[in-house]
Amino acid sequence: MAVCDMARGVADCGGTRWFDLADSATGAVRRVFLWLPPGDPPDKGWPALWMLDGNAVIGTAVDAMRAQAFWPEGTNIGWGALIAIGYPTADAYDPFRRSWDLGPPPGQAYPPFHQGGPEVRTGGGAEMARFLLQDVRAFLSAQVALDPDRQSLFGHSFGGLFALWLLFTRPEAFRTWIAASPAITWEDSFLLGHLEGFDPAGRDLSVHLSAGEWEGDQLAPFQRNRAEAARRLEQKKQTRTVQAARQMAARLSDMGLRAEFQLYADETHMSVLPTAVNRAIRCAFSLN
Repeated sequence: MAVCDMARGVADCGGTRWFDLADSATGAVRRVFLWLPPGDPPDKGWPALWMLDGNAVIGTAVDAMRAQAFWPEGTNIGWGALIAIGYPTADAYDPFRRSWDLGPPPGQAYPPFHQGGPEVRTGGGAEMARFLLQDVRAFLSAQVALDPDRQSLFGHSFGGLFALWLLFTRPEAFRTWIAASPAITWEDSFLLGHLEGFDPAGRDLSVHLSAGEWEGDQLAPFQRNRAEAARRLEQKKQTRTVQAARQMAARLSDMGLRAEFQLYADETHMSVLPTAVNRAIRCAFSLN
């Protein structure tokens, strides 16, 4: 993964730029990363892959694009724009803000991450959706021409939950939806209620769901003899990441969408991220 030097608004990730953009409704500042291919855009504009958890994924995504899109005969991947939404921090994540932004409504309150810290809240997904679909798109309209018919969204974990919720509530927002290790069972599987009201009739949509092998009902080999092994196994029974994602893909396929599930061998919930980002590149920019 590339290491980004973001001191002056230009990241050393193959020419990535970033912009700290204030939310037009709340004033909250989020960081928008933008990477554009070399040369002029096609007549309809660049196809684009939008990504959540931008700080954690932008370097990997840029490296994957630069390594593959220059040789389409060997990779079947063409050039496209990368847009990632994150926060003004040098860290991979801002867990506190992420919980709010990527947790779809109604949300709940949780104990602080650390003693003396603020209460953690979820449920701000509608704010994030408006920022993404209105503020960022309006801002980028002056930066780059994008093909409105080839827009994709990628999210991992909470980001995958957010992506599926947005699919069910705003299916017109993107054409391709990529949810890696989505937290489908979060907060008593409330997402399934949105699925029940989802009607994709007549929409040409693709959905790619995935998870790592060690997100199923077994621990990774390096986890099996550790003190927290029993607790981890119990948690897996609650989250059911692999089973829930596989079942979601099947249900969406039955509804007429081009939906698939992929299991990534020998990966955990976090180690799967680079693999999933690379697959998102393929989903968004395959030539046929």
